[in-house]
Amino acid sequence: MAMPDPLQLSSHYAVVSAMITPAFFLTATASLLVSSNNRLARVVDRMRQQLATLEDTVDEHARQYLEARIILHRRRVRLILTCLQLLYGAMTAFVGTSLAIGIDQFADYRLRGVPTALAMCGVLLVLAACINMGREARMSVSMLDAEVKREFDRDNGRRKRERD
Repeated sequence: MAMPDPLQLSSHYAVVSAMITPAFFLTATASLLVSSNNRLARVVDRMRQQLATLEDTVDEHARQYLEARIILHRRRVRLILTCLQLLYGAMTAFVGTSLAIGIDQFADYRLRGVPTALAMCGVLLVLAACINMGREARMSVSMLDAEVKREFDRDNGRRKRERD
């Protein structure tokens, strides 16, 4: 029985090692997906809560306030949805990278830059998703600031009426 060629074995191990590398990107992307899905669930729950409150609200000023907030929540949902789509695209690109590395070895390295292009595509998609999540987080904080200001203003108005 002939001994396997050690140079050929090391080539296979190098290919398998290279195929595993995108797994690190996959892990990071999966973590972002979980976080984004959780954000989406919280925003949707908050929007549903405000929709229910809107149904029972008769004061026109309060209705306008709730409608404006619901519109902002809808924008946030769209941003998060875009983020999720970008992240799923990145996952696809990273899985494609791993497959392309393996296929490239069997094709005598004729795929040239395909694995690298797929990896770069995945990284760019993650970058775009992170930018969108930053925009959504900024919206969230702006909404919170406005809510806090509104509550402080209402509280100060109550105190002023009580003093008078």
